[in-house]
Amino acid sequence: MLGSAAQNVIALSDSVFLYHLSEQDFAAIGFVGVFYLVVAAIGYGFSRGGQLLIARRMGAMEPEQVGRIFYSMVYYELGLAIVMFLFMQYGCYYFFSLFIDSDIIFYKSLEYLEYRSWGVFFSYIGVAIIALYTGVARTSFIVIDTVVLAVVNIALDYGLVFGHWGLPQMGIAGAGLASTVAEVVAFVVFGLYILFDQHARIYRLFHLPKVDFSLIRKQYKLSFPIVAQAFVGLGSWFVFFGIVENLGERELAITNLVRMVYLILSIPCWGFSSGVNTLVSNFIGQQKRQAVVPIIWKTAKLSWISTMIIALPVVIFPTYLLYPLLGGEDMSLITDAQPIFWVLLIILSSFAVGGVFFNGLVGTGATYYGLKIQTWCAVFYLAYIYIEVNFTHGGLAWAWASEIFYWLAMIILTYRYLVSNRWHGFRL
Repeated sequence: MLGSAAQNVIALSDSVFLYHLSEQDFAAIGFVGVFYLVVAAIGYGFSRGGQLLIARRMGAMEPEQVGRIFYSMVYYELGLAIVMFLFMQYGCYYFFSLFIDSDIIFYKSLEYLEYRSWGVFFSYIGVAIIALYTGVARTSFIVIDTVVLAVVNIALDYGLVFGHWGLPQMGIAGAGLASTVAEVVAFVVFGLYILFDQHARIYRLFHLPKVDFSLIRKQYKLSFPIVAQAFVGLGSWFVFFGIVENLGERELAITNLVRMVYLILSIPCWGFSSGVNTLVSNFIGQQKRQAVVPIIWKTAKLSWISTMIIALPVVIFPTYLLYPLLGGEDMSLITDAQPIFWVLLIILSSFAVGGVFFNGLVGTGATYYGLKIQTWCAVFYLAYIYIEVNFTHGGLAWAWASEIFYWLAMIILTYRYLVSNRWHGFRL
C-alpha cells in the first residue's frame, strides 16, 4: 500500500504545508499537484509491464530472468524521464495557459515545477525498483523506504516552505524542492538495500546486460495501454481541476481539500490493486487460471473493508480528524467541503472494488481491452463534468459525483470481461 502511494504521500505533505501558507498556494498545488501525479503515473504505468513480466517469470520458476527484465525497464524509464523533464521545463508554460485563467495560480504552478521537475529521474527509476520487488513478492523494504521518503519530505517542507532551521523561505517552490530531495534520498536508500540484498544475485541484479531492444519493445507493448489508462484516468482528473478552476479560486481550494482526503483514503485500494497485479500474473504463470477470478474477488472485498474502516470516521467527523493536519483559526474550508465528503464516501466505496477489478484485468495481460474500457468511461466522465459545471450549475457535489458513475461503469465492464474467460489466450 505504502509503495503504491509514494506520490500520494508527497502530494499530501506538500498540500498540508501550503494549506497553512495561503489559500492561493493551496489552490495552486491542487492544480499542479494533479499534473505531476499524471507525470508520475506515466512512469509508474510503464513499470507495471515489467512488474507483470517479472511476476510471470517468478511463477514459472525462472528467477534468473528477473535482472534482464529489470534493467530493460530501467533503460526505458531513463529515456522517458528525459522527455518528461524537457516538457516540464520548456512546455508547461504554454500547456498550462490552455487551462488556467488566474495569473496567480498559473505562475505559482510554474514556480513549483521549476524544482519539482528534477525529481522525475529518481521517481521513474524508483518505480522500476518498486516494480522489481513487488513482482518478486518481497515488498517489506518498500514500507521502510516510503517512510524515509515521507519523513524527509515533511521535514524539508517545514524548513523550505516557511523558512525554518536557517533555510530560505521559498513558499510553493520550497515544496517542489523538498519533494525532489526526498525522492533522491529514498532512491539512495533503496540502492543501498539492493547492494546488501542476498537475493540480488539470484535475480542477476549485479550483471548489467546490454540494451535488449526486443525486450524493451515487449515491455512497451504490454505497458503502453497501462500508461494510456493512467493518462486517461488521471488526465481526465487534471481536466476536471481545470474546469473547476474556472469557477473560482475558492472552489478550487475546496476541491483540492477533497482531493487531499481522497489521496489519503485511497491508499488501501492502491496497495491491493498493485498486489492483485502480481497475484494474478503469478497464478497464470503457475497455470492456475481457475484461481484468478476468485482471488480478484477476495482482494476486492479486503480493499473495500480496509477503505471503509478508515473512510467512515473521516467523513462523519472531518472537523475533528482533519484538525491535527489543517487546524487553524479559519476552518471554513473544511465546513464548506463537508457535503462533498459524503459524496466522497460513495466514490471510495466504488473505487475500492473497481480499482482492484480493473488491475486484476491488467494482471491477465489484457491491457488493450483495459484501455478500451477506461477510454470510454473517461469520455463519459469528462462530458458529464463539462455539462454539469457549464450548463446545469449543480455545484461541486454533483461535479464530484462523476467519479461514482465512472467507477460503477468500470466495475460492470471489467467484471463482464473477467467472467467471459476471453483473457485465457494472452501470453507474456
